[in-house]
Amino acid sequence: MKKELDYFDVDGKYGWDQNDFKDLWMNKGGCACVTACDSFIYMRKYLGKDKLYPYDIDRITSLDYIDFSNSVKPYLRPRITGIDRLEIYVDGVSEFLEDMDEHSISLSEFSGDNSLDDAKNAVKSHIDRGFLVPMLVLMHKNPRYRDFSWHWFLLTGYDEEVDKFLVKVVSYGSYRWFDLEELWNTGYRRKGGLILFNKNA
Repeated sequence: MKKELDYFDVDGKYGWDQNDFKDLWMNKGGCACVTACDSFIYMRKYLGKDKLYPYDIDRITSLDYIDFSNSVKPYLRPRITGIDRLEIYVDGVSEFLEDMDEHSISLSEFSGDNSLDDAKNAVKSHIDRGFLVPMLVLMHKNPRYRDFSWHWFLLTGYDEEVDKFLVKVVSYGSYRWFDLEELWNTGYRRKGGLILFNKNA
């Protein structure tokens, strides 16, 4: 079974490309902020959360995106160690939602210490309900994931096959498909994990 969520372009790219930031801190360490900005734009465009993105939703430009990211940046400010713990992300995004008077959405941590099967179920259930899933990978022993180490990105789809569970990974203004088992089993004791958005009752 395959499921892909709709997305959006920013001046012809698939979401925002962190490399397009002129601000050095955001260019090198703004990945958490990018996943939050993309999530807010997605929720405005597809879930009707009008308070989360104040610009033209039908034509998302680089200038608007950068202006918007500057308003989100104080909540997920890049730092020397990176946003390397799930709770930093949850606290920052929760504060943004509160300040935007958006109380219908909440979010929670899903630790990378959870089992692969539980991770598959979490990704599948949230994407089935129409939510993007931010993911943090810290260190990874597989060189294939070098560009996705110490990095936040978004999961926007899955492809459940007989012998593997693929996830659609969005980052750097494009997407690719990775095996979740490979991505999840980093080979290191310290792990990242997932952020799970939910609709409040």
